[in-house]
Amino acid sequence: MGASLYEPVNVYKPHGPDIGVVDGPFEYLTIAGVKLPLPFTTRMTVVRLSNGDLFLHSPIKFSATLAEELRNLGRIRHLVSPNQFHYAHIGEWSKVFPEAITWASPRVRQRALARHADVTFTRDLETNPPEAWRRDMDQTLFPGGYFKEFIFFHYASKTLILTDTIINLELDMIDEPWRTATKLTRMDHPHGQTFFGMRLPILLQRQKAKAVISKIRSWQPQRVILSHGRCFDANGDEIIRRIFGKSAR
Repeated sequence: MGASLYEPVNVYKPHGPDIGVVDGPFEYLTIAGVKLPLPFTTRMTVVRLSNGDLFLHSPIKFSATLAEELRNLGRIRHLVSPNQFHYAHIGEWSKVFPEAITWASPRVRQRALARHADVTFTRDLETNPPEAWRRDMDQTLFPGGYFKEFIFFHYASKTLILTDTIINLELDMIDEPWRTATKLTRMDHPHGQTFFGMRLPILLQRQKAKAVISKIRSWQPQRVILSHGRCFDANGDEIIRRIFGKSAR
């Protein structure tokens, strides 16, 4: 495998009006200090707000070349951790852009502290969007127990921005035994499903999930950007109905 499943890396790729993604290099899951032989893709979503500020969702590993490219798009102002597992590189970006606001998701401060991560969060994400991007995006907190995450919707491009809520991995790009595990958990393209670790918490929090899913449906998304796997470039509303239909009843 190359540096990433979605090369080129560290290059801004437009996905619609004022929104795009940057695919980063592979990273590896580490548990109790042990690096597992499971490479996973990294992907950052970039939104250019109406005031020219840039919103960086789940920042990937810092790259000076990438930072310079983004400077040409706008001012890097918001560094966002959508859940407690996507924060590792925010500290790198905030050192270069100290004026940027670092946004914390639930439990991310505790997780970063426990792992001695060099990052300081200045603001907390809330259920409703802050004034900074209220004109451009809406948001909601998706219930998933330990795996809960903030979901964002970009109005101009009608794009849903997810992190781990939906996984859509391409089997021909994965080695065994992960290929079989992905297929068994039904997180393979084009059938992408909710991350298996969130499924039981969603059932246990059925009423909260129903309200959030109803809100997501009301947005009528056309595109769905994912952090892991192939994004859905069209028919986003149909994807949401297929994946969350049963949970919304």
